[in-house]
Amino acid sequence: MKRKLDLMTVLGLALAIILIVGSIMLTQDPVDAENPDKKTYSIIVGNLKAFYDLPSVAITIGGTFATLMIMFPMSQFAKIPKHLKILVMPRQYRPEEYIDKLVEEAKKARINGLLSLEADIEEMSDAFLKKSLQMLVDGVDAEVVKTQLESALDNLDERHSQERGIYDKGAALGPAFGMVGTLIGLINMLKNLQDVASVGPNMAVALITTFYGTLLANVIFAPISNKLRVRHEEEYLCMRIICEGAQAIQAGTNPKLLQEKLVNILPEYQRKKLAAKLGSGESESEASGKKEKAPKKTVKKAS
Repeated sequence: MKRKLDLMTVLGLALAIILIVGSIMLTQDPVDAENPDKKTYSIIVGNLKAFYDLPSVAITIGGTFATLMIMFPMSQFAKIPKHLKILVMPRQYRPEEYIDKLVEEAKKARINGLLSLEADIEEMSDAFLKKSLQMLVDGVDAEVVKTQLESALDNLDERHSQERGIYDKGAALGPAFGMVGTLIGLINMLKNLQDVASVGPNMAVALITTFYGTLLANVIFAPISNKLRVRHEEEYLCMRIICEGAQAIQAGTNPKLLQEKLVNILPEYQRKKLAAKLGSGESESEASGKKEKAPKKTVKKAS
């Protein structure tokens, strides 16, 4: 299955970094006495130094990942490179191609029987599609086929949910450790309040840890978790189409009815797009409904 660069992920991350770093460096110039309403800005790279604090990094980032190590096994961390690849170079799932293939196989099975599908199965690249149709060729009982396919869907859902868990927890732990750093900074500041020189550094730790925690949650962990959920839904939709299509082929469903059934599984926007591609912008039921609602034309009699 082909992979394609996801520009939205790359551009979104780059834009977030540029806006945050740019906002830090952007500083308003002193107000001009002659033009008090005019505001000018300058870019000061040195502003970035104020947002780097090693103790804050250790508390927020270090504390978050240390807690994740306690919560999850090493196998979950080993999957992070794979997840990042899925974010940037995802597999291209095209439900309409699966529908076309299943309808084609349904026509062949209806004419020549299920055994005629064996030659096509060897040329298929999708493992789940091959497994589903192979069970039909092998003559597996319909109830067993249904159980096996639905079990595969449930396992996929459960596995992907567990893999997203590390990012969901990271999104919750980042702000929590940011608050821990804030408390540490405030305690140190109040403890040494008589030492004026220590107020600034302690206050910096108190505020910057919250800043780091918020970025960690909202720029890293939460977006990764949500994008993986989107990828899961794309894969799950295609697997569900295969599941329904294989069972319908085994039951000898009419290919045209099978196509309508599989198209109805699609989300509305994809359904309309596919309907337009097939040359019918709406279903038969929608068309008949419009005909019933259409106003009758009146013919004027000639005087």
